[in-house]
Amino acid sequence: MGEAKRRKESLGDRYGKEDKILPWVPITKAQGEQFVKWTTKGAWIGIGLVAAFWVVVRIIGPAFGWWTVS
Repeated sequence: MGEAKRRKESLGDRYGKEDKILPWVPITKAQGEQFVKWTTKGAWIGIGLVAAFWVVVRIIGPAFGWWTVS
């Protein structure tokens, strides 16, 4: 008897379904990993936008005479 058959017999109707993070949370491990990937990408985009804003406020704006840094 192969390993897959043994696993199928032991798991029953749960065979082939993804595991959940916690039994009472309806989120699978793959969905959790995808959420972490998206939020990490979003955080890096946010960091880039803050850095660009800082460059505009501190360097570009005063250089063109739009405002003065006090």
